[in-house]
Amino acid sequence: MRKYVLIFSALALVVLFNACNTKKSKENNLSVEQSLYLGQKPPGLKPEPFAPGIVTTEGWEYCGGFTPDLKEFYYLREIGETKEDKKTEFVVIQNKDNQWKKTVISLRVGTPFISPDGKIMYLGKRYKERLDNGNWSEIKKLGFPFDSLPIMRLTASSKGTYFFDEFKSDFTGDIRYSRIVNGEREEPKLLSKKINGGKSFHPFIASDESYLIFDGKREGGYGDSDIYISFRTKDGSWGDAINLGDIVNTGAWEASATVTPDGKYLFFNRNMGSDNYENVDIFWVSTQIIEKLRPKQ
Repeated sequence: MRKYVLIFSALALVVLFNACNTKKSKENNLSVEQSLYLGQKPPGLKPEPFAPGIVTTEGWEYCGGFTPDLKEFYYLREIGETKEDKKTEFVVIQNKDNQWKKTVISLRVGTPFISPDGKIMYLGKRYKERLDNGNWSEIKKLGFPFDSLPIMRLTASSKGTYFFDEFKSDFTGDIRYSRIVNGEREEPKLLSKKINGGKSFHPFIASDESYLIFDGKREGGYGDSDIYISFRTKDGSWGDAINLGDIVNTGAWEASATVTPDGKYLFFNRNMGSDNYENVDIFWVSTQIIEKLRPKQ
């Protein structure tokens, strides 16, 4: 009898040991995933401010985005107490030796977007290239015809296709695209009225060009600027613009959405202050909200 008791006890210890190891493994995996996003706990289907006290404050933070390896987070922030003192800084938070460190790069030089391969940082009609030593080059101009266009934000797909907006003096805007055809950059073309409804800004093109996210004020929206998505159809055209709904959009200004390089999270901006935009925050939410809207093929 004693022999069977000993065997049973040994088996119980093995089961308990494996359970502990499994739990520890899950905890370790969770901590690794959390460390990818400045140590923040990822959100679910409800948008949450990103990195409160680190990125998101009671001030103005805008247009956050990661590099493909998720080790660098770039964004813009406003500092200064009075109108005369206020200025916008370009900031990066980098993961070095498992520690996140914040550095001010310069004053604002454009609206940053990192290419899917991580080799180019677009800044509207300008850009920087990633050097072999890991640093960024000096700012360069995209050249004709982009240097003559009033571009606020330019994003690019893995194919190198540009999608960018044109901010006009009457506060309207359109979104255009420019492909690489036979090794040459084509003249920018205007997207259809399904996308361009008079006020269409801040495009984000998916890496595989399967969808386009942008913002604007449209009939049937929630108040101020809302965020919309259009999916690529089977024939290559763009589908109707779909409002992301009250999960993301409110009566306030929501804009400048982007998706993390791993495809898991949608980042966007929301005005939390008055019409003077003194408090704009960066939010994030699971991209499952996108998948719920994707048409069934």
